[in-house]
Amino acid sequence: MDSELLTDTFVDLADTMVADFDIIDFLHMLTDRSVALLSASAAGVVLADPRGALRVAAASNEAAGMIELFQVQNDEGPCLECFRTGHSVTVPDLAGPGQQWPQFAAAATAAGFRTVEALPMRLRDQVIGALNLFRVTPGAFDPGDLRIGQALADVATIGLLQERSLRRSETIAEQLQAALNSRVVIEQAKGKLAERSATDMDSAFRMLRDHARNTNQRLTDVARNFVDNPATDFPASPHR
Repeated sequence: MDSELLTDTFVDLADTMVADFDIIDFLHMLTDRSVALLSASAAGVVLADPRGALRVAAASNEAAGMIELFQVQNDEGPCLECFRTGHSVTVPDLAGPGQQWPQFAAAATAAGFRTVEALPMRLRDQVIGALNLFRVTPGAFDPGDLRIGQALADVATIGLLQERSLRRSETIAEQLQAALNSRVVIEQAKGKLAERSATDMDSAFRMLRDHARNTNQRLTDVARNFVDNPATDFPASPHR
């Protein structure tokens, strides 16, 4: 095994904080490096979407991508079992007797694969997908290779979850900032309207809110328009 490539791979998989992070490129790197490092003929990644359904995210070649798609579409195969249980799944000979997933085994052997190993992409109890290794010859993968494969899957999972968390945090921060900005505009409009109408702030707010509802506008937009154009007419609120 190329120890320098292995080191570079772990570094690259951990580096998801860059400004131009590209998740598709990241996942293709994972599959390509898995092939290069783990004596695999091909590799694929399936990830769960927000509803928990698996989707093919990346594959090192077209054949692996088609087999991953076959599993997802037919709800059958080791990668689905791996995702559902959170444990690795080994099929040392897809052409052997007593296949647990006969349709998948037939499709995989027709594509030229004889061995598959599905490794969970997990962090503690959270499983987000699976890294699947394929080989054209029968026989289980070397245990040392599988330990490294699982480590690659684990580091990639941490990177993906970190990137997802960052995006969620940024979204929440943007929403919070927007809410704060809206609050400032509404307070400005309340003050101007209360002064113009010789009323209190609560009544001014009700006038703004009623106008927004009656004209099917967002309260923030009504407030901003009034701040920009104080001549806007507001009927007195019926609430007291």
